[in-house]
Amino acid sequence: MNPDNAGADHQTCDVLVIGGGPAGSTVSPLLAGKGHRVVMLEKAHHPRFHIGESLLPANLPLLERLGVAEEVRAIGQHKPGAEFVSPHHAHTQTFEFADAWDKSMPFAYQVKRAEFDEILFRNAARKGVEVHEGCRARSVEFLADQTVRVHAEHDDGRTSVWHAKFLVDASGRDTFLASRFKIKERNPRHNSAAVYGHFANAHRNRGEAEGNITIFWFDHGWFWFIPLTGGVTSVGMVTWPYHMKTRQGRSVEQFLMDNVATCAGLAERLKDAHLVAPVEATGNFSYAARRNHGNNYLMLGDAYTFIDPVFSSGVWLAMNGGEVGAQTIDTCLRQPAQARAALRHFDRQSRHGPKAFSWFIYRVTNPIMRDFFMGPRNIFRVKEALLSTLAGDVYGGAPIGRSMLAFKTLYLLANLTQPRRAFAAWRKRRFNIQPADEAALARTP
Repeated sequence: MNPDNAGADHQTCDVLVIGGGPAGSTVSPLLAGKGHRVVMLEKAHHPRFHIGESLLPANLPLLERLGVAEEVRAIGQHKPGAEFVSPHHAHTQTFEFADAWDKSMPFAYQVKRAEFDEILFRNAARKGVEVHEGCRARSVEFLADQTVRVHAEHDDGRTSVWHAKFLVDASGRDTFLASRFKIKERNPRHNSAAVYGHFANAHRNRGEAEGNITIFWFDHGWFWFIPLTGGVTSVGMVTWPYHMKTRQGRSVEQFLMDNVATCAGLAERLKDAHLVAPVEATGNFSYAARRNHGNNYLMLGDAYTFIDPVFSSGVWLAMNGGEVGAQTIDTCLRQPAQARAALRHFDRQSRHGPKAFSWFIYRVTNPIMRDFFMGPRNIFRVKEALLSTLAGDVYGGAPIGRSMLAFKTLYLLANLTQPRRAFAAWRKRRFNIQPADEAALARTP
């Protein structure tokens, strides 16, 4: 026995899950429901703050399958669509989820993540998962017998050693395994930072549209405006590294408000608002690990990859990965002869979701793409296919493949017919995504 573990509590389980966010709290109860002994370690204590409050309609059927749909409905702000506001267009453009290809998912919710994540976490405990809060995984060993040993430290100083048949990394931006394997890489095709805060008394849309997320483009990126329950609105700026460097000693709060002032539509909505929580900043929103699985481990959600929050895809990709991951792990443990095929399927699914959103994310600040969003047409049903993507229906639920190909072809033709504009946008994007000092991006004076 390692002498460092002499005083540690040693325990065994079938599956050990690191991280109690949406990914971990999805995979855990699904595996427990299949008869596996599952332990989930969460470094913090719920409720805890997390950004990323906008859900997609595709989330809702999974919430039903997890048995938490009514709890989420009770804390959610009804979200029937998404609104886009451009400084170069006189009108706003709203996309209603009810107009997507699949009419059965006409809305989603905006949620306070502290409440949402706690609902999922407590549900996992009710479903038979052994949960530990205030318990941080410190190291991992992959043993010769194809099992895994994880060393963890509790808030009160106790240490535990978990011996498991399978490990799930759902640690989010901590990227527990990818960092230890040294396979986490900056996405060379995208690079952004975010500054965000919660406001009271923001002016929202009226009526049914009150809960819509609004995206405001501005010269250096875009803003989100997410109405939450209790009169709170989440507002964030996603911008390029070069622009974050212009902060030059200003607090992140002042920097956010100075930039809000340059966006007339958002400034109008916040003219009577005030902050109810400190402004925070996060650098390098875009990264990926070179792989997402091994013979006895999986990486889910942000522990594997994250691109950009513009289409609110993060929670959905994490939870869908949790559901697919549970099926994969169950196959690996019960039918070892089918493990390789199951892991290949997991890999394809894990890569497909981010790829489907990435095509738009890489182009969303392009002026030609902005024109497409602000003046959508349904030729070849491309508007319905776009709405299906915005709703998260990217895993084959709707037959949108041909329409999405038509959309991409039309976008290419638009670029070919506007070569100077297209080249200028390409050159500007190459400059925009150049990396900067990540530590400086998130530093708060």
